[in-house]
Amino acid sequence: MRIDIRGRNVEVTDDLREQVAQRFKRIGQQVSPLTRVEVVLSEEQNPAITDKFVAEGTLHVKGVTLHAHEATPEMIHTIHELAEDIQRQVKRHREKRRKRSETRRLVNQMQGRPSGGSSAAL
Repeated sequence: MRIDIRGRNVEVTDDLREQVAQRFKRIGQQVSPLTRVEVVLSEEQNPAITDKFVAEGTLHVKGVTLHAHEATPEMIHTIHELAEDIQRQVKRHREKRRKRSETRRLVNQMQGRPSGGSSAAL
């Protein structure tokens, strides 16, 4: 999995890069190695905003794009929340795909078609 990290109003240090890589490593085990993640870290300049550290993540998986947005008072906590949110979306997407394939297989069995996926008898 390839991780692209950008900063807006924030200097992306090696420590932040390491935190992002560590948090997204677990997600990388659940998706294809060709998956791309874009993480944008930013800091709000308005002093009235308490949750001033913002992280946005976009995960490009084959056939679908997952997006999450988190804001907290601490950058490390923001990164952690973002990774959890994207991980939840990945899990939900995987479960949907499994249900679809199981449903198709069962419908084909009920209709008397071979369960190989597509019918080549046309």
